[in-house]
Amino acid sequence: MTATATLPQELEIGLVQIRVSNLERSLAFYQNVVGLTILRQAGREVEMTADGQHVLLVLREIDNARVLRRNSVAGLYHFAILVPDRPSLGLVLRNLIASDIEVGQGDHLVSEALYIQDPDNNGIELYRDRPRDAWKHDAEGNVVMSTDPVDVEGLLAASEGLPWTGLPAGTVIGHVHFHVGDLGEAKKFYVDTLGFEVTTRYGNSALFISAGGYHHHMGLNVWAGQGAPAAPSDVAGIDYFTLLLPSIQERDAVAERVRGAGYKVGEADGVVTVTDPWNIGIKLLVKP
Repeated sequence: MTATATLPQELEIGLVQIRVSNLERSLAFYQNVVGLTILRQAGREVEMTADGQHVLLVLREIDNARVLRRNSVAGLYHFAILVPDRPSLGLVLRNLIASDIEVGQGDHLVSEALYIQDPDNNGIELYRDRPRDAWKHDAEGNVVMSTDPVDVEGLLAASEGLPWTGLPAGTVIGHVHFHVGDLGEAKKFYVDTLGFEVTTRYGNSALFISAGGYHHHMGLNVWAGQGAPAAPSDVAGIDYFTLLLPSIQERDAVAERVRGAGYKVGEADGVVTVTDPWNIGIKLLVKP
C-alpha cells in the first residue's frame, strides 16, 4: 500500500479573503482594533497588511450580506493572526482593552491566544507561539494542547511602556479554523488528499492538522453540528485562503492529488484553486 503523500514542511498559510457587509465599518475595525493597515484598494475589495508589503487579509464587500449567528453553518470559525513575540501580544491585548470589545482568551500550552469577532461575526484569533522546543507530545506523538487561562497580567507586564503602532512586521496568518459538516469527510479531503498530517484530536469533535510538525495550520470542528451545511454565498464569511508551496512541482502534485480524488480544481492566470466539501476555496501558490 502506498503511503499517503504529505505536504512539504516549508508550507505556510498566505492570506485569507473574507466577505463583509459594510466595508467602511470593517476597515475601521481592522485598522483601529486589529492593527492592520491598508495596502491597496480596488473598488469594494481592500488588501490589508502588517508590514506594508505582504497581504494578510482581503476584505470583500458584498451586496445585502446576511450575518448569521455564530456556529450555525460550515465555514469560518476563525482565522488566526500570529504575532512574533510576547510583548507584541501584550500590546494587542492593551489595544483590545482600550477598544472596549469582548475578548476571549486561552493558553493552549503551545501558544497564548486572544479571540475576538469582527462586526460581521467573523472570528479572529490573535496569538503568539511558545518556542517549538517547549511543545510537549504524548505517547502517540500528538502535540499536547489545552485551554487554560492566559496570564493576562504577565502579557500586560511584557508590553509595559511600549507604544502601540499596530501589528508589527513579522506578523503572519498562522492558521485557519473551520466548522465542517463531518470530520471523516474533512480528514479525507485535508489529510488523505491535500497531505496535511494530524497533530492532535479533541475527542470526536475537532481535528488539528499541519505540515512540517507545526502545532496546527488548520483546525476542523463539528461544533456547528454534524451535517452542518456550507455557508451560503450571500453570508459574511470566508471566500478562500492561500497555501504557499516551495515549488511549482509541489503545487502541481497537490493539484493532481485533489483532481484524482474527484474534487474541484480550477486554474486561472497561473493560480490553482481547489474547493473543499463545504465550498471553502484554497488557492495553491508558489512562494516568491
